Amino acid sequence: MIASRPYANAVELIRAAHLRPTRQRLALARLLFDSGDRHVTAEQLHNEAVTAQVPVSLATVYNTLHQFVGAGLLREVVVNPGRSYFDTNIRDHHHFFHEESGQLTDIAGDRIEVKELPKPPPGTAVRRVDVIIRIAEKNNDYK
Repeated sequence: MIASRPYANAVELIRAAHLRPTRQRLALARLLFDSGDRHVTAEQLHNEAVTAQVPVSLATVYNTLHQFVGAGLLREVVVNPGRSYFDTNIRDHHHFFHEESGQLTDIAGDRIEVKELPKPPPGTAVRRVDVIIRIAEKNNDYK
């Protein structure tokens, strides 16, 4: 049996997205995509890279994540101004946002029905509708 190259899947993924497979992109792609669907912040991915002894700056992590979003490999989920998660699941779906823990949980796209969207401004078209349902523990007083 011939062992596959450790970066083979990452190389294919990055090349299919028309990006150059740099060492840093390959390492970050492996961290992101080798564990199935997940939500991760840039800081979390940077910490994973440091733990895996991948020499990469936080700025490079941000740049790479945004390049992956632009290439259609990730979705950015903005939960608050200045707080984004990057989602490896690019299929149609929505999210629960757990306010105490900061975790996102997927909701299947067919579980939410959006009716009567407003007409978009002239010269534009609706590309996607993202629903984020913010949840808190029942015993917390929420204002």
